[in-house]
Amino acid sequence: MSSNGGSPESTASRGSLSRRSAFKAGGLAITGAAFGAGLPAPAEAAGENDVDHRRGYDTIVVGAGLAGLVAARELRRKGRSVLVLEARDRIGGRTWTDRFNGYEIERGGTWVDPLQPHVWREIARYGLAVVADAGPERVLMPTPTGFTESDPVTAYTRQGELFTPFFEGARDYFPQPYAPFTREDLITPLDRLSLRDRLDQLAHPPADEVRMTSTTGLYGAPSARGSMLQLAQWWALAGWNYTGFSGINTFRVERGTIALATAILADGKPDLKLGSPVSSVTQHSGGVKVVTRTGVTYTAAEVVMAVPVNVWKNIAFSPALPQAHRDATTQGYGVPRQKKLWLDLATPADRFIAEAPEGFPFAIMGRLNDNAPVVAFTVDTGFDVGNHAQVEAAVRTVLPDAALRGYTVTDWQADEFSLGGPAFRRPLQLTRLHRALNQPLGRVKFCGDDLALGWIGYMDGAIESGLRVAGSPTLAPSPSAVPDTRGLAVPQVDRKVYRSLFGL
Repeated sequence: MSSNGGSPESTASRGSLSRRSAFKAGGLAITGAAFGAGLPAPAEAAGENDVDHRRGYDTIVVGAGLAGLVAARELRRKGRSVLVLEARDRIGGRTWTDRFNGYEIERGGTWVDPLQPHVWREIARYGLAVVADAGPERVLMPTPTGFTESDPVTAYTRQGELFTPFFEGARDYFPQPYAPFTREDLITPLDRLSLRDRLDQLAHPPADEVRMTSTTGLYGAPSARGSMLQLAQWWALAGWNYTGFSGINTFRVERGTIALATAILADGKPDLKLGSPVSSVTQHSGGVKVVTRTGVTYTAAEVVMAVPVNVWKNIAFSPALPQAHRDATTQGYGVPRQKKLWLDLATPADRFIAEAPEGFPFAIMGRLNDNAPVVAFTVDTGFDVGNHAQVEAAVRTVLPDAALRGYTVTDWQADEFSLGGPAFRRPLQLTRLHRALNQPLGRVKFCGDDLALGWIGYMDGAIESGLRVAGSPTLAPSPSAVPDTRGLAVPQVDRKVYRSLFGL
């Protein structure tokens, strides 16, 4: 078991994810302690192909998450020399394919969907197979006095009836959800509302409201912190209906998110330096100087910062960041305190989803495939995920007969290169900060899933942002359009039986 920083107890048995031969053939220069999902860096790349810090580049990309990798690939296609500096010993950022008890898991971003055009296009581009989760056989929903069990269709039909009024008017104020400022006159007053404010406006009876706070509490962390407009934009992007909203996402990349990150990297062929956290970014008349924590200096004509907004405050910028950027990194853009756990339960053994009201140790947990571990999320600050007895007791608050054999934890808040979970804005951050954050600071540009104009907090948003910062075309289809599934064998699923586990 691990309880801090997302470091698993064991990272063995991951040879199936290796791309050694692909990198050798592609001529990549890759250095660092490890690659991909904790894999050793290819030996062929660590010697004569080592990155020369004395060399000047056209662009330095800071961060090898999906946004940074896509930006690097697009800039390489334009003929530019690109160096990617990654703080961790792996690529992927807040996507992280790993193994737990012999089962492939995602410690970060997991799901993709035809309704998310940028990530779907990337999957098709590289011919990656997608699979669908089997989905739950039963659902446990909270009530003021405990939990009630029902079949998925019954449970989520009722959830749809509750959430649809929550987003009343969204088609008016987000008519073009990939262009969120289209009706700035309408969103400006609404941006003051937290998720808690909207629940208060609706004044549901306790039996109904308690069913909604699993969602609002998880993403708001707590509901009083999260922006109503953030959730409403997801609603609009999913087609302004509960089936789309709840069904994001039912699909996964068959070989894990590492397969997508690896394919993008191999296609772009930038130089890559792992284990290189950046301490300062200094602009001067001739370009930009980037210094790592170990004191190594790299120079380039421009820099693309592809690290989470929350991390900006730990990097010294000269000239200093503008006020909006300072406000954003101080306030935080990622969901605070969110931890993702994978649980090995002896019982129960079936496929289920259990939602708990705000204030419970777990907001949601579920087993979505046969013989798989249970995935669970918590934002409870008083919950000690390093204590096996507390974790088992927390599971039993929802599943009284549960028996916990083991578990592993990814704590994105404790990860110094994330300092929070997936992006979820606070009230007023959309209208007061978001547009400004996408503006460059001289020769320094910014991207990441935090800065997406569409699917903020998702892999799709990271890819969209990476394309945009590199000056490449992005996609903005109507959410009511039929998703483009060309080039992919998409499993047939009934979205009415799904409750999406958003973001991470």
